[in-house]
Amino acid sequence: MNSSRQWVPFQAGEYLVERAFLSAPDGTAVPVENAVIEVYEGRDGKRYLKGYGKVRPFLMVEIQEENDRVDLILDLGEEFKYRLKDPELHSGKVFSSDVSATLQFSPSSPWEQIPQEGFVEMVGAARFL
Repeated sequence: MNSSRQWVPFQAGEYLVERAFLSAPDGTAVPVENAVIEVYEGRDGKRYLKGYGKVRPFLMVEIQEENDRVDLILDLGEEFKYRLKDPELHSGKVFSSDVSATLQFSPSSPWEQIPQEGFVEMVGAARFL
């Protein structure tokens, strides 16, 4: 396997996400609760990931209406903090402001690791809806 093509550093399995949120260029953010990522190996021997969590669709629509792009930030603990740029997002169609639905996500490009200090600054600057 060509390691330069391999951007998922974890073995196949499910991993709990300590903290996840949608992040927009305007600084707004929406929490994603109980997030989990699943790493799996494709037929080509390359590792891929997909994941899910709980989000309030009402807030997800609000952040997407004001921004052309929304990224997903994943904190897997310790130094394992990542940004999925403009991932594919699929959620339930419940638009009541107090109802949560399952959010499924998958990357549209390789994720980028966020240094600890950059992550702390990002969370501190975020305006959570």
